[in-house]
Parts: sequence; C-alpha cells; structure tokens
Amino acid sequence: MVLTIAQITDLHVTTEKDPLNQKRNEDRLRQVMKAIHALRPRPVAIIASGDLVDRGELEEYLELKRLMAESEIPIYYAMGNHDAREPFLQVFSGPGAQTDENGFVQYAADFGDMRMVVCDTLGGPNHGEYDDPRAAWLARTLDAAPDRPTAVILHHPPILSGIQWMDPEPDSPWILKLREVLSGREQVKVLMCGHIHRAFNGLFAGHTLSAAPATSIQLTLDLTEVDMHVPDGREILVEEPPGFALLMSNGRDLTTHVCLAGDWAPAVHYNFPFRTLA
Repeated sequence: MVLTIAQITDLHVTTEKDPLNQKRNEDRLRQVMKAIHALRPRPVAIIASGDLVDRGELEEYLELKRLMAESEIPIYYAMGNHDAREPFLQVFSGPGAQTDENGFVQYAADFGDMRMVVCDTLGGPNHGEYDDPRAAWLARTLDAAPDRPTAVILHHPPILSGIQWMDPEPDSPWILKLREVLSGREQVKVLMCGHIHRAFNGLFAGHTLSAAPATSIQLTLDLTEVDMHVPDGREILVEEPPGFALLMSNGRDLTTHVCLAGDWAPAVHYNFPFRTLA
C-alpha cells in the first residue's frame, strides 16, 4: 500500500505588522494546502519543516495556528532560523510539537512501515546548528529503529545549493557532527530540508538529500559569485509558484516528488487501456 507525507516549508506566516507579506504568504500557503488536500491518496501527515513564521513572535504563531486549524490532515512542525522555540511551544503541543530532554523540538513519528525523524537545527540568524546534545539524541533515535525506512527532516541543508548568499560553510562543526551521526545509517533513505526556498537535490553522508520549494516566495536561481559585503542590485527572490514535496513509501523504499501548487488544465485523460509493450 502506498503511503504519503507532504512537506511544506518556509511559510513565513506573519501578522498585520507586515500587511504585504501577511496577505501574500497566507494566500500562497492556502494554495499549497488546497493542492495537498486534493492529492489521492491523501497524505497521512504534513511536515512543516521550519521558518513557520517570519519573526518568531507569539502573535505570528497564533496566526499560524489559526491557518493550520483548517487542515484535515495532521501537521507536524520543525524549527527554522526565523522561528523561536519558546513562543512556538506556548502555542503548539502534542505529537507534532514534541521536545527532547534538552528542550529542542526533536521527535520521531511512525507511519505504517516508515519513520519520520524531525531534527532541530535552529541556530544563528541564517545558519544551522547541531550540537552534541542534539546529535546524541539523533544517534539514540536512529539506533532505536535500525530496520525501519526513515526520512530525516532538517530545516537547513548541510550541502551547497550553489546560491552562495544562502549556503553554509561546508566544514561547519554542525555539518561535520551531522555527517558523523548519519554516516552508515542504512535505514535513512532521504534527508528532507527547506531554507533555500527552491527545490534541489544532492548527497550527504551517503544519503539522498531533497530540499523542497517554499510556500512563500522562491529564491532566484543565480549561481554566480557574490560578495556578501557589497550589494550589487541582483534579484534574489522571485514570485514563482508556491510548491511542496511529497514523500512516498511503498513499504520498502522512500521516494520524493516536488510539486507545484495551482490550478492546471488537464492535458490527457485515461479513457482507453494501456497497451502492453512487447
């Protein structure tokens, strides 16, 4: 039986303090949620993989809760660099907002034959962090289910996208620590990330890494050199369609799809039997 989980990321929900982004980001999020609810089979869960809100304020999390209350699918949450744990945990609790023994928003959830492990990479203003306590939790959690196909959720990709002003230092301590924990873990089938506001794929510690597009506006795909200290007028964000990712389990393997949200006209209908190719 096919089982699916939808990934949304970089929602940047905000309030009337920022009316332009409030309306735009809410409209785009609603478009994505409509597309997810129309999928067949309907996903058993949605993972919102960080940058849930824009400024980490309590009022923004209350607004996020209002919007997510409309969902007919259970929602699980992860922390991004625009988030703040304390106000998030004042508003959200339960299976989709669990913490480890050190107060990080980290937990595992099982769906059929697969496991989703959510990691908390909240650190600096724009970069990830994964210290010894978080890494020890991840190692124990993976040790507990060595044979269950697992998707690991991280907000921050630990590899380069090529969009230089958003990319981490490849030898950052948090990346080396993650690599150490994840190396050789054969049950980990995919790492699912956000942060870059654009879909891309790569390899990390021997595992497929899949970064999802944002529900909010996307990053412009510009792979040229940039001086981080000298603004040069380049376009950095673009109003491409909002999107999401879909994780599929067939009981053995995990596969990811990248999807655009929107109303698209049908091109072909299945009205005749497929011919078997010799």
